[in-house]
Parts: sequence; C-alpha cells; structure tokens
Amino acid sequence: MVNMVVAILVSSLISQSSAEWPDFRGPSGQGWDQQATNLPTEWSETKNVVWKRPIEGRAWSTPVVSGRDVWLTNATQEGHSLRAVCLDFETGEIRHDVEVFTPSAPVHLNAKNSHASPSPLHDGKNVYVSFGTMGTACLEGSTGKILWKNDLVKLDHKEGPGSSPILWRELLIFNADGIDEQYVVALNRQTGNIVWRQDRPKPIHPDFDQCKAYATPLVIQANGREELVSPGAMQVLGYDPSSGSPLWQVKYQGFSNVPRPLFGNGLIYVCTGYMKPQIWAIKPGGSGDVSATNVVWKFDRQVPANPSPILIDKQIYMVNNTGVLTCLDGLTGKPIFVERIGGNFSASPLFADGKIFFASEEGVTTIIKPGEKFEQLAQNELAGSHMASPVPVGQSLLLRTDRAVYRIAK
Repeated sequence: MVNMVVAILVSSLISQSSAEWPDFRGPSGQGWDQQATNLPTEWSETKNVVWKRPIEGRAWSTPVVSGRDVWLTNATQEGHSLRAVCLDFETGEIRHDVEVFTPSAPVHLNAKNSHASPSPLHDGKNVYVSFGTMGTACLEGSTGKILWKNDLVKLDHKEGPGSSPILWRELLIFNADGIDEQYVVALNRQTGNIVWRQDRPKPIHPDFDQCKAYATPLVIQANGREELVSPGAMQVLGYDPSSGSPLWQVKYQGFSNVPRPLFGNGLIYVCTGYMKPQIWAIKPGGSGDVSATNVVWKFDRQVPANPSPILIDKQIYMVNNTGVLTCLDGLTGKPIFVERIGGNFSASPLFADGKIFFASEEGVTTIIKPGEKFEQLAQNELAGSHMASPVPVGQSLLLRTDRAVYRIAK
C-alpha cells in the first residue's frame, strides 16, 4: 500500500517518537494505525467498557498514549486552571493531575470550543501541552514535573485555541493564526525557547475576522526535501521546517481552518475552511506562489470545516460537520459515494484494524468498512458528546466525551 509507506515516512519526520499514539492524528500524522487489532465494533455504557474515568472540566483535546500513560489536557474553573492529566491505561486511575497555567483572564471562546482544545504531544519521554496564547509547556512523562513553560507566543484567537503542536527533530512547531497576527513558530523542545518565527504573507484579508485559523501543520518529504505544510486563512504555505523559510504558497478563499492536511499519491490534500469549505489536491514543491501551477483538482460539496479527512490508499473519506460522509478518488477528486450517517461532527475519523470510526457530537460512533461501496458495520452510543477523536491502543479504543474517558475492548 503506497500511501501507508508514505505515511510511515511522514511519521518518522513528524514525531520521532516511541509513543503508541503520540499526537492529535497519531503516529502517521494522518489518523490511522497499522498496529491495532481485534478492535471492538459493539459497545455501550455497560458493554465492552474496561473502565470509564469521569473528567471534570471542559476540554476537547484528543488523548495521547505512551506505555501505560494516557495524557490529556483539561480546563477547569471556567478556564482559570489549565491542566495536564495522566491516566493509567490499565486501570483508568488518575496518575498525575498538574496545574500548568492559571490565566487571570482566560480567552474568549466560541460556544463549541474549549480552553483546552489543542491536543498534547508525547515523544516517549516527555509530554508537551499547548493552550494557544495562554501558554505552552513540557512535562516529564514519568513524574508530571513541569520542565519548562513558554507564554511568549501571543495572538488573539477570538474563538479560543485550536491548533495542536507537532514535533520535528528538536523543534516543537505550531500555527499561531489570530485576528491580529498570523505566523508559524518553532520552540526548542528541550528549553521552550523560540528558535524561529515566520509571519504569514500579508495582506490576508481586510476583514480581521477572516484572518484566523486553527489547523495543525504536517511535515512531509517530497522531491528530495522536507516541507512543513501549514494551512492558514486564505492560504496554505510550505516552509523549510529547520528555519521557517517560506518555500511555496497556494491561495484560496477560506478561514477558520481546522482540518489537518493529508499527504499521499504524491499530493497534499488541504481543506480551505469556512464559509464554503473545499478540498484541494496540491502538488508539493515549487517556489513562490504556485496557485496557478500546483493545484491538481478541487472538490466543493459537503467538505468538512472541522473534522480532518482520512486517506486510505487512493481514497479520501471525509464527514462534514452535519454528518454527510463522502468518499473521493484521491487522484481525480471524483466522488465515489455519498451517504448521510447522521449527527453533527467535530472529531476527526480514525482508520484502524481495517475499519473507519466516525465519532459524533451526539455520542454515536459509526463504523464503516473502507471500499468503493458504503458498508456500515455498526453504530454505538455513549453518554455525552464526542469532540475528541478516537484513539486505538493495541486491542482497545480510547474514547473521550465531554464527560469522561472510556477504554473500550472486547
């Protein structure tokens, strides 16, 4: 499977990690895992639940896993206490609950966002947490000891934080796209000091509200070089991850971007954001503005504004915010099938154990078999709302709702 090989290469560039599920979209950076087996297809509040750990607070971050440690971020006291929480994978018991930041004036939130929406990141030893403009920190994974903090990355999110950090070699990199400033920044993973900062090209849009974005970048290897693919409002850019120097730019109309890019079939796939989301297939490489030369195809129907798409071989699967599932040919952009699976979606899908899992805001997870025909395998419901994405670990699924974290297994 060519795309799986590509994604493994992408993984080695992104995480450099021994963690089982190191960041928001897992070891591949693409939302799928080759190691999980025998995952359950049926569960409820009383069936196939190994443990359930209630979590107080309001936080949408996807858990990350290393060994027996399950780390997530949390926000309590209406955002005045920003925390890093570690659960025991075997028992669900809380191993660490560390207060990392105590903002006196937590940032304003969109009604669907939280103060702890960016997902943490684990490198097999340390865990990194980001709360956007409210601060970024590194904790020792075994003890929960705070190793460093950085509160110098400032911006006005308007809707609250959303972009998750990634690791590339010795750098912790994330997007910082506010209504006031738009840039990408890299911190030294050992010290938290800023190594480079690269401002987005301006002007982006005369309406400040349409300058913000919440996407997570992706490092790829293409045409003999590494490229940091970073979607923002009105444009996606390729950067040199070592220095932040711009390599190429593609312009589009869209803002408040959330989905993480995909890479496979020699193409980058990017969702353009609100108000009319599209998905574009873009050839990597080139120099300067390649909007007229590197865009291979565009698709503009039922494209997600929040959930990331997922790429399996030559097929893209995506569920939009209102529960319409579309399968596209990744080479041509032609639709293969369209089905309404119901519900509303913010969480990104998972591909593991030969199945795709879509978790809705209504607490329902729809499971399908990938292929050129829609084949639903099951639907399962838990109490609460899924805003975090499903995580596979061995023969288990970790599902986080707005009320609790569950370990699901046969």
